Amino acid sequence: MPEEKKSRLYALKPLIERWPAVTKPEGHVNFRTKIMWTLLCLVLYFILTNVMIFGLGAGAIDLFEQYRFIMAGASGSIMHLGIGPIVTASIILQLFVGAKIIKLDLTKKEDKAIYQGTQKVLVIVMIVVEAIPQIFGYLKPSEELIGLAGGGEMANFLIVIQLIIGALLVFFMDELISKWGIGSGISLFIAAGVSQALFTGLFNWLPGAAPNAPVSLGNPPSGVIPGTYFMATEYSLEDLVGGGYQRMFIGTPGVYDNAIVPLIGTIAIFLIVVYAESSRIELPLAHGKVRGARGRYPIRLIYASNIPVILMAALLANINMFAMLLYQSNLPLLGGQWWLGIYNPELYGTTQAMGGGAWYVSSPGGINSWLIPIMQGGDQFHGSLQYAIKVIVYLSIMIIGSILFAKFWIETTDMGPSAVARQIQSSGMQIPGFRRDPRVLRKVLERYIPVVTIIGGAAVGALAGFADLIGTVGRASGTGLLLTVGIIIRMYEDIAKEQAMEMHPVLRGFFGNE
Repeated sequence: MPEEKKSRLYALKPLIERWPAVTKPEGHVNFRTKIMWTLLCLVLYFILTNVMIFGLGAGAIDLFEQYRFIMAGASGSIMHLGIGPIVTASIILQLFVGAKIIKLDLTKKEDKAIYQGTQKVLVIVMIVVEAIPQIFGYLKPSEELIGLAGGGEMANFLIVIQLIIGALLVFFMDELISKWGIGSGISLFIAAGVSQALFTGLFNWLPGAAPNAPVSLGNPPSGVIPGTYFMATEYSLEDLVGGGYQRMFIGTPGVYDNAIVPLIGTIAIFLIVVYAESSRIELPLAHGKVRGARGRYPIRLIYASNIPVILMAALLANINMFAMLLYQSNLPLLGGQWWLGIYNPELYGTTQAMGGGAWYVSSPGGINSWLIPIMQGGDQFHGSLQYAIKVIVYLSIMIIGSILFAKFWIETTDMGPSAVARQIQSSGMQIPGFRRDPRVLRKVLERYIPVVTIIGGAAVGALAGFADLIGTVGRASGTGLLLTVGIIIRMYEDIAKEQAMEMHPVLRGFFGNE
């Protein structure tokens, strides 16, 4: 047979071998060390989100405002780009490999190494690609920095350098956690940012409309609990009937969004995700040589975890960013075209699309932002039918996109039927009643894993979409809430797994650890 032609990405092999990376541990890393590195990176992440970009001027505009919590960064800080470049690089490679544009067989060790190495190179490219557009009218340097740097171009360059350094720190911390810690750095940073937003959204007693003004009925505390208590005690019966109840239950758009309905939605999503994460199919296993040694291999309903939603949200964030850049550019055919998306951040104070294609794929943003306009026949920008179409389009994109990314993800992370069959085989286990052969195991697993992957991908996409429709406490977004609940559950299970492997070293082989 003729030798199979290798992918052109093998030309990057010399670069990949010399690319800076966190060294993989040679042996087993004990549980205490993993916890230490994980907590250290988490503390460093919180510190860096409070380190603001040096020389940033007033009136900075956040291109990722709508997806800030999913991007796991802080607006205007050195962590402004967050995990965006990492996730974008992963999306690009997954799409190219899935479409067979890049011919790599990820079941082969050598091809998988090239894939992972190429992804690291592409992350650096995407850091630069996402950092440079930020200075074109969005992250403006202050007059002091311009004077210190000797001109506007040099000042912009210094801001870009700070963005690149922050994104590189996120990249290396993610790699450090994946090799020396527990779980995924990307997931941990998302959960940290959303948890902080949920806490402040629940308990913040400071006013949200005008932070420097005293608390009043027109400027209530921004937290759900203190805000609801304040309005319930200060409103008269006439005020409650005249709009007070609506404000307490669904809030006022842009002024008081932390209300009772988003709180109920937050609790409901939490309970649904916990139930979905616990739903699974369990295949019985028996040891081929040790009589009486039995176990079960769980195939979760949400098999690909929350990764498909992370990838889908990052894709929508990039669509929003590039649509805004194109709308405000002078490029032929694409510059200033309304059908891409209509933006006016200086006038409306938001980087969310006000119309066009990007508006239809953007998050609905809670009941106030879509249901009330539909009931009232629309607003100054769109009719009720357009809002209804937007809801349908957004939900469809989230569900279909999550299914596609779920399918790509299991094939690139050794979660497909073939890889799982090899893991079970190497542990000495087999399914009772079937021959001890990886091909037989693979056929059995192919009955379940592809189907569960599609159902799980659709489930997380639908949950994220519906959570965005209801709204959440702290403006953390439904997608961010869904991710955080799933991440915390997985983190708990990963810690339990690490403790089990520490107590019973023989389990390391079954879990794929050395």
